[in-house]
Amino acid sequence: MKSLNKFKIVLMLGLFAAPFLLVFANKTAVKAEEKEVAQKMLRHVVMFQFKASSSESEVQSVVDAFRKLPDQIPEVAEFEFGENNSPEGLADGFTHCFLVTFKSDKDRQAYLPHPAHQAFVGVLKPHLEKVMVIDYWAAK
Repeated sequence: MKSLNKFKIVLMLGLFAAPFLLVFANKTAVKAEEKEVAQKMLRHVVMFQFKASSSESEVQSVVDAFRKLPDQIPEVAEFEFGENNSPEGLADGFTHCFLVTFKSDKDRQAYLPHPAHQAFVGVLKPHLEKVMVIDYWAAK
């Protein structure tokens, strides 16, 4: 009889605690999902191959103009760039890579037609041989 009473007590405690455990588990899952969404960033990768006729100083003027965009366009969350130094020989003529990061599609949509971005395209065009652009949502 004592074991039946203990069983009833444990069962009642379990039934009483179950809704609280479900609520806690659900809140934990929602927070994890929110954290994952918050960590995702939209990456906009831009690679250039410059014309052979463009001088080193002209190429540098393009790089400098691109580097100014984060100060001119508040939707840019992060920015980095570099010049190819891969020993693999697979760059297909692309020499410069720029990584522009956004927090949302809306931010990217504001960036593309932004007057500062369009002015940069005007600086770039006379020197551009080839461009490659890839956008993706970064996952960790």
